[in-house]
Amino acid sequence: MNDFGWHGALSGGTGQRPPRSGVVDLGSNSVRLVVFEGQGRNPQAIFNEKAVLALGRGLQQTGRLNEESIGIALTVLGRYHAVARAMGAEPIEVLATAAVRDAVNGPAFVEALRARMPEVPIRILDGLEEARLSAEGMLLGFPGADGVLADLGGGSLELVRLDDGGIGHCASLPLGSLRLSDRAGGDVVRARAIAEEELARQKWLREGEGRDLYLVGGAFRALARMHIAQTGYPLAIVHHYVLRREEARDLSSVVLAASRRVLERMPGAPQKRLADLPFAAVVLRRLLRVTGAARVVFSANGLREGWYARLLDPAERALDPLLAAAREVAYRWGRDAGLPQALLAWTDPLFPGEEPRHRGLREAACWVSDSGSHDHPEYRAEQVFLRVLRQHGVGLDHHARAFLALTAALRYEAGPDAPCLAPTRVLLDVPTIRRAEALGAALRLAYTLCGGTPVLLAGTWLARAGGRLVLTLTEGSGVFAGESVLRRVEALAASLGLEPEVRVGGDRPR
Repeated sequence: MNDFGWHGALSGGTGQRPPRSGVVDLGSNSVRLVVFEGQGRNPQAIFNEKAVLALGRGLQQTGRLNEESIGIALTVLGRYHAVARAMGAEPIEVLATAAVRDAVNGPAFVEALRARMPEVPIRILDGLEEARLSAEGMLLGFPGADGVLADLGGGSLELVRLDDGGIGHCASLPLGSLRLSDRAGGDVVRARAIAEEELARQKWLREGEGRDLYLVGGAFRALARMHIAQTGYPLAIVHHYVLRREEARDLSSVVLAASRRVLERMPGAPQKRLADLPFAAVVLRRLLRVTGAARVVFSANGLREGWYARLLDPAERALDPLLAAAREVAYRWGRDAGLPQALLAWTDPLFPGEEPRHRGLREAACWVSDSGSHDHPEYRAEQVFLRVLRQHGVGLDHHARAFLALTAALRYEAGPDAPCLAPTRVLLDVPTIRRAEALGAALRLAYTLCGGTPVLLAGTWLARAGGRLVLTLTEGSGVFAGESVLRRVEALAASLGLEPEVRVGGDRPR
């Protein structure tokens, strides 16, 4: 395998497995082990297992961890320790949150846990540290986030003010879904009053007016999945899912008005979280009121990714997450490390006056453009579309996913009406689709000319001249204007509203 394949990209060309690290999130409602592979800008979870144990149920009344759950928790955590060690994860750490830090029997539970997980650090987070870690994890996927972060666990609600990617005021409130239910005696009307009173003390939340409300935590993600299922949204990915303020209010109202039986029958409703959903909806509704947020944005990243982020080299952490994700696709599936940047420069003349965001998407599209090279020819367009649309990438919003997937599929000659492309007609507006069509046609022409090599691409260049699109070929460089080249020049020119022209020889523009 060349140095642009899996081994070269992820292990420095040594053929060795990338480093792994593991974190256990020991929460009030659930406990989860995540094992990450590599130390790149885009967290790659290769193992993710959760057990719903409700350690914090009844804590409000008894001051103790749920005795019925302690034995099961120790067994589960013993398994997690064995799994992490067997997978070669190092470091491994346990992060204990609200239930353990607040329970009078929390220290005894931790000592019992140390016996099950020898030599594994067990860190009991205070509320503000938990909030900061959650924010750092969320910011891996939303580096310019601006508004308020709300991380809803079983025992607490962490709140963070975000200012263009900077972490501001933090707070931790006893409003986790389990604890709120206990405090309210299971009554959502009482829960509403409790949440309103707690949130009213945080005067700074009003600074979220007209900005975004970023939601983290399993109960919030469950609400997002329900909305996705009920609306027939074409992408079942919670991360970067966005609701307008009115949509989020309507969703919470529907959940609050539904009986347990009705909730059970709702599309996408998680059976293990049915009891939590009304209290998550209460918190969401109160947050919308107190912050005045214009949109709700869901994040799958939080505490665990924040822990991972602190392992990263600062330079790696500062990379653009969109380009990092696109490069990873290229590293696994592409053929030549030098081609994407060459394609970016080659297509520059086609998009004069391009906005920075559009240029970033074009650069990412160049990186993923060869990712179907190893697929069966009959299925390349569809395969690459699905691969790019559904790729793992914390910095990819749904618009970016759809644009990159559509561009890559068109580069592989997908028909504009191909059934697999249907999601793009929902996720993208018409001007964006037109840009994808033009870029896809340009990339299709480029690969026809160069066979996927920057050396041959260097013997060609594009230029706009008045109302013409001019392709110039260097004589003797191994490229020529055959039928397929002429046809694709015409298609590209048509997508740009220009007349095609092909020349042989001439001076390259400086």
